[in-house]
Amino acid sequence: MPFSSSARRKPPFNPVKPDSLLTVLVAALREASGFSLPADKILSSLFEKNRGLGPRERRVLAECFYFAMRRWTWLEASATDRPIESQPRSDLSASELRGMAVLASSLVDKAQLISLTAHELHWAQSRSEALKTLSSAQHRFCIPDWIWNDWVAQLGEDEAGRLAAFLDQEAPLDLRLNLAQGQGVAHLRDELSLAGIAAQPIDWLPEGLRCQGRPSVQALGAFKQGHFEVQDAGSQLLARLCAPQRGQTVVDFCAGAGGKTLALGALMRNSGRIYALDTSSSRLARLKPRLARSGLSNVWAIAIQGLNDLRIKRLRAKADIVLVDAPCTGLGTLRRNPDLKWRQTSQGLGDLLSLQASILSAASTLVKPGGRLVYATCSLKREENEEQVETFLKAYPEFSMDSAERILLRQGISPGPQGSWFGEQGELRLWPHRSDTDGFFGVNLVRALMSKK
Repeated sequence: MPFSSSARRKPPFNPVKPDSLLTVLVAALREASGFSLPADKILSSLFEKNRGLGPRERRVLAECFYFAMRRWTWLEASATDRPIESQPRSDLSASELRGMAVLASSLVDKAQLISLTAHELHWAQSRSEALKTLSSAQHRFCIPDWIWNDWVAQLGEDEAGRLAAFLDQEAPLDLRLNLAQGQGVAHLRDELSLAGIAAQPIDWLPEGLRCQGRPSVQALGAFKQGHFEVQDAGSQLLARLCAPQRGQTVVDFCAGAGGKTLALGALMRNSGRIYALDTSSSRLARLKPRLARSGLSNVWAIAIQGLNDLRIKRLRAKADIVLVDAPCTGLGTLRRNPDLKWRQTSQGLGDLLSLQASILSAASTLVKPGGRLVYATCSLKREENEEQVETFLKAYPEFSMDSAERILLRQGISPGPQGSWFGEQGELRLWPHRSDTDGFFGVNLVRALMSKK
């Protein structure tokens, strides 16, 4: 029976023996092999079905599972004695999936919590030796052709290899201090230290902290009291790019679960109005408990029916700032979501580009004269970023680009070596291996006080 997140009753509690952990991992890889569901949902469902797993077992299984997501085509080739392919195969047998699981666990589970036989360990060692002989960074880090070729075209082969190696690592855990609560970064750092969590301020981000390792923070009193949120430093920087002021009207057009909404509200010191819009009521529902923790009262969450929703029209030309964190390929987040490189395809890019253009057009109508439209993605592709903006500016000449670098500098934020985090026209361009954040693009577009049309 396939894993299901819609099950109403919890399965019975059965302790999982160490020699069964490999079977659990194989089941997870089998479910993931179609790449129709996000990896985190598969893993959550796996743990729900196997509630007898202890914390150590869960941690090791998760590490092995995500290693497999990152190195899928290499594991697949090793288990099937075939050349490495650009895309995963869809016809893997049970024995081939088991071979992938054995190889992944042998490389990740150094304590051998997942019990492997002497024969399996010997086989895995012989296969892992072959990995060291791969000269191609694309094959070593399992990057599909359509992604790799794009990176090489933008960065050159050597730097594309460095990007691939960087995205093969686990992402850090970044925290955002809630400025609306009135506590400082030093105070939050002390609170974390008392809980045994080491964290360092992010020197270019006033409210940012980066934890050592990936500790669990949701059970901390400081988290429950809304003193901080978990948010990647790059995502935090996008809120800073909006540079909202007290008393303004701000629209987060694709709010999702509201991470940037909350950051904007805190920067506004709980004044003005923020409208968090999204077509998914389930995503917006995840904002509700976060909003309650934050102490913000200036946020209105609105589930819209589409781009022609009457509630959008009522906001026409009323917003000082409109943030469009557009749906995208998400390839800048591969450290956190390595399965995206298999779930996204070049064929699906065209539909995303059309959707982004439609959203950007609709959102622009909400910007009042003299206001600003901030377009952002967590993509690394020019088609979704620079080229999307170029097309928009040709169609809407009343908008012009303002330098993201200048906007951040005015707030005392100077990330990275000069110019390395920005494009030719001053747009924000975070390449993960340069910024040590998720990959982001952000541009600030100012609407003229009088139309140029």
